[in-house]
Amino acid sequence: MNLNLTSFLVAAWLAAGFISPAQGQSLPPDVEAALARAKIPREALAAIVVDAAPAINGKSTPLFSYRANAPANPASVMKLVTTYASLELLGPAYTWATPVYVDGNVNNGVLTGNLIIQGRGDPKLVQERLWLLLRRVQGLGIKTITGDMVLDRSAFAVAAQNPADFDGEPLRPYNAAPDALLINYKSVVMTFVPNYAAGVAAVSFEPPLANVQMQGSVPLTTGKDCSDYRAALMADFSDPFRISFKGSYPVACGEKVWAIAYADPASYAERAVAGLWAEMGGKLGGRVRDGRAPAGLKSAFDMTSFSLTETIRDINKYSNNVMAQQLFLTLSLNQNQSPASFEASRTVVQNWWRERFGDQDLPVLDNGSGLSRQERITPQGLARMLQTAYISGAMPELMASLPITGVDGTLRKSRSRVSQGWAHLKSGSLRDATALAGYVHTPSGRRLVVVGIVNHPNAVAARPALEALVDWAVKEGAK
Repeated sequence: MNLNLTSFLVAAWLAAGFISPAQGQSLPPDVEAALARAKIPREALAAIVVDAAPAINGKSTPLFSYRANAPANPASVMKLVTTYASLELLGPAYTWATPVYVDGNVNNGVLTGNLIIQGRGDPKLVQERLWLLLRRVQGLGIKTITGDMVLDRSAFAVAAQNPADFDGEPLRPYNAAPDALLINYKSVVMTFVPNYAAGVAAVSFEPPLANVQMQGSVPLTTGKDCSDYRAALMADFSDPFRISFKGSYPVACGEKVWAIAYADPASYAERAVAGLWAEMGGKLGGRVRDGRAPAGLKSAFDMTSFSLTETIRDINKYSNNVMAQQLFLTLSLNQNQSPASFEASRTVVQNWWRERFGDQDLPVLDNGSGLSRQERITPQGLARMLQTAYISGAMPELMASLPITGVDGTLRKSRSRVSQGWAHLKSGSLRDATALAGYVHTPSGRRLVVVGIVNHPNAVAARPALEALVDWAVKEGAK
């Protein structure tokens, strides 16, 4: 968008009343009732409903605006800022490269020297793609490496994080820290499959982790309650060298998949690479270790990631925090700020915002994922951004990345009957923040932007109120 158009839109938003919405406007009755049931005061809500097209025809006055200029913590709804900025700054076809270097000579299947894998921020280097990368190494004729496998993770400068710091849940994969060479989200995926004849459930683990003992089965029980099978397993994940279970697995559960964050995330990449290389029949004379690619060495090949369009679909539909942080860091890395940092990326996004929207409603950024107590944005600022996105070339990619109410992603279990299938919305939830924001379609063909944020100690109970706001928008917009 050029600056002249930006200036015009800012003037239109001012004329439409975005800057000073009426604070005394009454809430839709169903929203008011839902807040009352949740014991949340109406002043905890900040919201706006407006036509998606920022229009120039004088019809942009919000259908509803309540405390829309109040900065609020949007939780994971902040991912909308990160993903839309990325679509504009990187482009929808952007991909990440993971270069692989051969530092030595290859003869008769033996690399005399080191193999280097250089991370450049790929948000989705999952086990299957790591296998493909190592298979390509073997395709170079390398079966044995006499030296080391070196992992270059120097592209990101991120302070070490304790995964328990944010909410005391260190084993939750969503608390994984970003990494220039992020492998499989630093998680272990366990699959439990009952073997009725043997009276046990077989347990498989992905990826295989070098030097970690993993218990291969657990006893079956005849219990019919599968509501808390994880507790019944009595798992012990505290020892980085051993994953064990002291309990049992209910036969009624059938097959289940459980993903946990590895207990020692700092050693995860080394263990995953070494374990998978060994499982593929590769031999290693040295060890897997951190290091840097030698300057001037040409890569043997680059492992190319999924496109940005595909990546933001995972980020927004499933609210993947570590992928969002990888993308946020990529914004500064892409501007040759190496190593990338959260501070540098905050500057990149704030500069982008100022160019597009001026200083009005400048968001307060932290890590770009919404997994933060510091991030803030106003509903009217988010609405302005979504309106601009709606008339941009990035609109199809951004809208397609959002969960559809009652259909998929984080909104698959939405209880709303009115808006089911009619809204593309990003959800957000923290201990004291709940939010919904995105696009609502109406039966009359009208499209609206809806933003609702609740900040309150009881915000976890506010989702019905925000869903009521979306339902109201579907019905009101059809008039």
